[in-house]
Amino acid sequence: MPHRFEPAASGRAKCRGCEQPIARGELRFGEVLPNPFADGEMTLWFHPLCAAFKRPEPLLEALAAHPDVPELDALQRAGRETLAHRRLPRIDGAERSPSAQAKCRSCHQPIARGAWRIRLAYFEEARFTPGGCVHLECRAVYFEREDLLARLLCFSRELDEAERGELERAAALPPVPPTAGPG
Repeated sequence: MPHRFEPAASGRAKCRGCEQPIARGELRFGEVLPNPFADGEMTLWFHPLCAAFKRPEPLLEALAAHPDVPELDALQRAGRETLAHRRLPRIDGAERSPSAQAKCRSCHQPIARGAWRIRLAYFEEARFTPGGCVHLECRAVYFEREDLLARLLCFSRELDEAERGELERAAALPPVPPTAGPG
């Protein structure tokens, strides 16, 4: 069965990308995969934009078969942009570091407590698995581009308005990776 777009039947399904509910009647994207736990297939549901950011290949495949999808051009552009940068699908939102124990996957320096960091997740066995963090300042080196704000805000829905504003201001600053301390 091919991937599909359809209105959400109930509102109980959660988006696999942002983990937020998909409202009843809202357009959703269903990625159909072989079920690793039993015979048959399973469907992973996404908001269309979340799928463009996290699962661009199946989304673009489905968009080719469904040219009547609302915001088709924007979804195709986001999907192609994601495919052009291999690490972009790993973005799982931004947060303030709760401790200074994590190390940046780009520069390998500790991420200071309270500093903005980008969470990473990898798609493995039909689910997203946490995979570390990157300094917000290391984004240009790690992701090979600076403009990540739309993706960060999409997957950081737990942030309140003040925190979203802080993140927007921090992301507007030029990315300068932290330097190694003395020693």
